[in-house]
Amino acid sequence: MTDVIRSFPPIVGTDPRVLVLGSMPGDASLRAGEYYAHPRNLFWRIVGEAVGLEADAPYTDRVAALIDSGIALWDVAAACVRPGSLDSSIVRDSVIANDIPGLLRAHPGIDRICFNGAAAEALFRRHVDPILSATTGLQRIERIRLPSTSPANASIPLTRKLDAWRKLLESAADRS
Repeated sequence: MTDVIRSFPPIVGTDPRVLVLGSMPGDASLRAGEYYAHPRNLFWRIVGEAVGLEADAPYTDRVAALIDSGIALWDVAAACVRPGSLDSSIVRDSVIANDIPGLLRAHPGIDRICFNGAAAEALFRRHVDPILSATTGLQRIERIRLPSTSPANASIPLTRKLDAWRKLLESAADRS
């Protein structure tokens, strides 16, 4: 049996407006202890374009740029069993969700959740939506699925991914 893997704490500043949710960090990220550490994952390149930061800047600078832009980052799953790095390999009944409702209550300025791909959205719908549906005030949060930045999602060209993410992240920065 594959061991249980665990996600990271959220990246969140004092006044986030957008929460970007992934599914679970891949093996490269888990080894590095950093979100989106796989060299072919486009997350930092795409976000860097939107917030004016070099994708290869030091990790602490990238994190600071997210926070300064009002963007929080986390994963839907706190823990799960997943052999390898593919979201499709997550053992469905092994998922323990992060306390996303608690994060949203602690940061009421978040009015948009962006899913980094379909797997993050599906995990959210299964594990978090039932709790949010019963929580007054949290149903109002806009939800948008964006194209996954994963190297496994090579069927969507970079330009299309960049366009979708840029529009969304720039609108987050404009709301500050």
